Amino acid sequence: MCQPLSTVPLSGKTTDMSVAEIPRTSLPESESYIQLSLLDGGSFMGELAKIHAGVANVKFRMYNWAFYLSHKGRHILWDLGLDEDRSCYTPWVNQYMLELVNHVGPRKSIVHQLGERGVSAEQIDTVLFSHAHWDHSRPIHDEFPNAVAYFGPGTKEGCSPGHMADPSVQWDGRFFDPENATERWEELKGPWVPFGPFEKAMDYFGDGSFWVIQAPGHMAGNLCAAARIQGGEWILLGSDCCHSRELLDGKYQISQFCVPGLGEMSLHADIPAAQGTIAKIRILERDFGFHVALAHDANWMKDGTDSILMSLLDDHMKDAARERISKDEIP
Repeated sequence: MCQPLSTVPLSGKTTDMSVAEIPRTSLPESESYIQLSLLDGGSFMGELAKIHAGVANVKFRMYNWAFYLSHKGRHILWDLGLDEDRSCYTPWVNQYMLELVNHVGPRKSIVHQLGERGVSAEQIDTVLFSHAHWDHSRPIHDEFPNAVAYFGPGTKEGCSPGHMADPSVQWDGRFFDPENATERWEELKGPWVPFGPFEKAMDYFGDGSFWVIQAPGHMAGNLCAAARIQGGEWILLGSDCCHSRELLDGKYQISQFCVPGLGEMSLHADIPAAQGTIAKIRILERDFGFHVALAHDANWMKDGTDSILMSLLDDHMKDAARERISKDEIP
């Protein structure tokens, strides 16, 4: 039987002091920008008590956002969200996740959403995965035959050899099995330089328009990204560095909880490291004017007042934000 775990403070004086002590550099100067848009990656039923410590265990619809970016003739996806085809997932994910969360794919597939933007699946050359969890990554060669997948440094060590060698693990051997992998993928190699409060960031296109950032805490190889869009505004693709706007605002602490059959868990593998990453995202938002788009946060869509983030939505998603997401319905 699981015993309750103590939680590590996220808000209050301790966090404020750590933010003040975080070294930071200025942002790189650049006139370049990327084209960026949000893609609907489906949704599933989440449990609030697994995100926020000390709250009632209320179920709610947890959305999954993916992103399409283009620059210099390149066509890239950041994460993929969910697919209703359960063969996309490992036995562990099917048993411990999909049986419980009632996941649904997007009304329009990722390929369909790209087609509406004039982009074919064959044109996608890269899929950047923020991390290797099931609701962000899955095999890509059938959908995007010309693409190579990339993960952050440390993913291979943390996820190999995967489920084909050991069916009891969640990690996908189609990526991580050293002998039987079916997917083309690599770890990003950098070079890594400071970016604002973060120690390790990669200037992806070499012109300062898009930075892939190592963001420790959530799991091995976890990443976020900074995108400069037309007009000079910066958007932070926060992925699962933080699972809610309320956590980013310091209103709640990170939850730790018990899962029957699995034991004591948190959504973050290393809570202190995750807190440090969250503190750095706060600095980007507060001191550098970033607009933060977390992978599962829909608050900014429901509110509709951040014109920069709202510019990432096509007409379908703008209608969905107003008519369905505002009611926690399927987009």
